Amino acid sequence: MRVIAGVAKGHKLKAPKGMDTRPTTDKIKESLFNIIAPDLYDCNFLDLYSGTGAIGIEALSRGAKKAVFIDRSRICRKIIEDNLNHTKLIDKAVIYQNDVNKGLDILKEKGEIFDIIFMDPPYLDNDIEKILEKISKLNLITPSGYIIVEHSSEKRIQAIADLWIWKEKIFKTTRMTFLKVVEESL
Repeated sequence: MRVIAGVAKGHKLKAPKGMDTRPTTDKIKESLFNIIAPDLYDCNFLDLYSGTGAIGIEALSRGAKKAVFIDRSRICRKIIEDNLNHTKLIDKAVIYQNDVNKGLDILKEKGEIFDIIFMDPPYLDNDIEKILEKISKLNLITPSGYIIVEHSSEKRIQAIADLWIWKEKIFKTTRMTFLKVVEESL
């Protein structure tokens, strides 16, 4: 696993041993960043269920102003920190070792707001819609921002009151669902 492009291009990233994390493949990562490239420069990026931090690090490498990483695992927190130090991007990052629900509450308390939110929950996680609803309810996303959910290609995300699905991309066992904030009628 490596950083594909930007200032940290080519840097190899650490990953925890075992099957507790499921790093996004380079092919999927490259496709994802081709889609979101125009929106990355100077953005605030949130990487939920961060694992190795590879997605948030890629965003920083390609010009994001700031990335926040949330993962509950102590091992993942250390690996994210090591990867950020290795890529020399640590000064643009904040890492929280928390459950995603608690992490979102902390971000609200701190007045954080993001242009792009990426979430890669465990494929068997059935709380995707609840997390999306919470992000919307807490107003953690800018009006022009969007959320990307990486999940099993077999799962379809249900409609969320304040979010609409504007794009989906399927890669064999993985689906990327892109959601935007519903603009209120004037």
